[in-house]
Amino acid sequence: MQQPEETRAYYDEFAKRYERERRPNQPGGYHALVDDLEVELVERYGREKDILEVGCGTGLLLERFAQFGRCAKGIDLSPGMLHLAMARGLDAREASATAIPFGDRSFDVVCSFKVLAHVPDIGLALAEMARVTRPGGVVLAEFYNPLSLRALGKKLGPAGAISDKRTEADVFTRFDAPWVVRRLLPPSLRFETARGIRVFTPVASAMKVPVLSSVLRRAERWAADSPLSFFGGFYVAVLRKR
Repeated sequence: MQQPEETRAYYDEFAKRYERERRPNQPGGYHALVDDLEVELVERYGREKDILEVGCGTGLLLERFAQFGRCAKGIDLSPGMLHLAMARGLDAREASATAIPFGDRSFDVVCSFKVLAHVPDIGLALAEMARVTRPGGVVLAEFYNPLSLRALGKKLGPAGAISDKRTEADVFTRFDAPWVVRRLLPPSLRFETARGIRVFTPVASAMKVPVLSSVLRRAERWAADSPLSFFGGFYVAVLRKR
């Protein structure tokens, strides 16, 4: 099982080129679409509320949460990622998803995107997210879905490079099917609904093809909150704190 120090080192290395194909450099591409669908979900539940992002990375999403939330804070394991987040003037600190440094019932919305899939003790992470959420509040937890085109591409294709030294194969990664998600939840969280992100897009590079990208963008928005969310490469569970 990968140790936190190894994961931290991986993301410190990734931080050097993390934003190369992400906003603001590629405002109309694949990453922009995924980010938009995630941000819209957080805004749906978090407008004028207190928000915590678990695994805020360089702060690309947290910066947008701060525009509509009453309060937006973030934590991340990687000092390299956090350096960029804090350069944006964001309220972010170094911490693990399994040991969140806030008191019980501190936030209305606690969210995590592209992070839980890299946490071996995901049950503890979800319990921590639930602990700092106020009763009636919402946890938005994103899982990597094995029932997706994205998972198939990851299985068949070579591991993507995150630097000249490392690839995606160098970090612990788990895939949890939608029906498994409910088994991972602590008793204080109730599954409410889900949003599926990247249902139809076969590979990220498809979003670079002008006509195809427009079709995929419309299709992804239509599918996100439909029954086809079950097949989203990124399966975001909306969990209500009891």
